[in-house]
Amino acid sequence: MKKIQLEILGLSSSQSQTGSFALVLGEKDGNRRLPIIIGMFEAQSIAIQIEKINPNRPLTHDLFKSFAEQVNVSITEILISDLKEGVFYSKIMCTDGNRDFELDARPSDAIAIGLRFGVPIYTVESVLSEAGIILSDLEDEEESEELTVKSSTTGSSKSGSSSGTKESLSQTPIDELNKMLNDALEKEDYERAAKIRDEINKRN
Repeated sequence: MKKIQLEILGLSSSQSQTGSFALVLGEKDGNRRLPIIIGMFEAQSIAIQIEKINPNRPLTHDLFKSFAEQVNVSITEILISDLKEGVFYSKIMCTDGNRDFELDARPSDAIAIGLRFGVPIYTVESVLSEAGIILSDLEDEEESEELTVKSSTTGSSKSGSSSGTKESLSQTPIDELNKMLNDALEKEDYERAAKIRDEINKRN
């Protein structure tokens, strides 16, 4: 079975399903895209890991990683293995050093866990040929500009105020920004936390 490596290209609100998000995976050495609709919690968990935000309390996928490490189990890869009646199936490939085994999981959970272990994501040709979207060079360029990973997965995004937020943050002292970052993390407002963190990083 030939495996095809994927990479995360974007995460944004789903246009077709309210409260859901579209996770777009791309063929690493090709021009096919694999969009998967996922839930808000899983989207938030994926976005937090991509944005390198450390929540004050561990999320479910963080707990899985901690538990696996305590019992000396490591994840080797994530495989989106099948597509049946519009539903994606995936496997978390594991090892304890003595034996290899796999866990059945939803792709959203598998990817969220895989990101925490820093392992590659794969699929197979049958899945990509059935559900993949082929982009032309022009569309590919447009997508690279539009499909940015968004932290609006908390459901608290306010598109009309984004520019105002950037302006106010740029004029805020660094000590105050650190306090605001801690406050945002306590409230689990990860969208705001990401913006504050980016402003802090600009000054360092």
